[in-house]
Amino acid sequence: MKNLGILLTNNYRLLSVAAILDVFESVNRFYKLEGREPFFNITLLTAKRDNHNLEFNSYQVQVLNETPQQDIVFVPAFRTDDVFGAVSANQELIPWLQQQFSKGAEIACVCTGAFLLGATGLLNGRPATTHIDACQAFNARFPAVNLQPDKVVTGEGGLYTSGGSTSSFHLMLHLLQKYCGKDMAVRIAKLFSIDMDREQQTYFSTFYPAQQHNDQLVAMAQRRIEEGFHHNGTIEDLIKEIPGSRRNILRRFKHITGITPIEYLQKTRIEAAKKLLVQTNQQMTEVMLNSGYNDPKAFRKVFRKAVGMTPTGYREKFFMG
Repeated sequence: MKNLGILLTNNYRLLSVAAILDVFESVNRFYKLEGREPFFNITLLTAKRDNHNLEFNSYQVQVLNETPQQDIVFVPAFRTDDVFGAVSANQELIPWLQQQFSKGAEIACVCTGAFLLGATGLLNGRPATTHIDACQAFNARFPAVNLQPDKVVTGEGGLYTSGGSTSSFHLMLHLLQKYCGKDMAVRIAKLFSIDMDREQQTYFSTFYPAQQHNDQLVAMAQRRIEEGFHHNGTIEDLIKEIPGSRRNILRRFKHITGITPIEYLQKTRIEAAKKLLVQTNQQMTEVMLNSGYNDPKAFRKVFRKAVGMTPTGYREKFFMG
């Protein structure tokens, strides 16, 4: 029997914990139906001694240092938008995670839970992923980690991460295949209607440009791009009337937004194309032109590289009509 611990961190997402419990309880139930002992000994863990008598879904929550060595530790996603604040609120878990890993435990992080693992330093030099819209913040804070934003799941050396919330199921399937075999992984995939062949999460991303800043020059450049992206012009055309040298504009723009004006323009155009594809019945040529492109081949190439699928495939997958 494998000891599987689920951390009840400060600011954990309830849905995240519930999904982990649901999957591994289902595995144990399948084992019992076959006359076998449950495969996983599931424990809910907390660092707070005052929560020692807390019950969660019929589980008695255990204090970290009073539990046996774990084989697998799950770090759920955080429920707050202030993910770095959540990491700060869970500082006491960092040495415990480091210790568990040094003694042989594998650590699996769901979505933004990867930020806590990143803070341990254990991911340095290793691959990782997290929610697609949190990748820029993760990369800025943990540059030594080999962040792979498009990946649904990463795993190396006993450290696992997953992308946005539903990607946690793919992480769990990956671990189930390792510990229980492919047949059990397939059985769980069917039970929860999980599409097993999802390999990337890029098409779930949304461009949220930095707007809360006090740099008026950068704000002016952002407005010019956002108001004029649909015209078939270059970035120089859009920002040519902004006062200041081109070098200064580029330097300040990247410092504030994290990307260059050219990248900002492309992300703005792709985001516009995505909205037109799922919210309108416009023909593909109209979508292309209204997004600021005029070459069908170039449009498909840029869209596929940015989103992970063709414009047609994206419409088929997400059309709201």
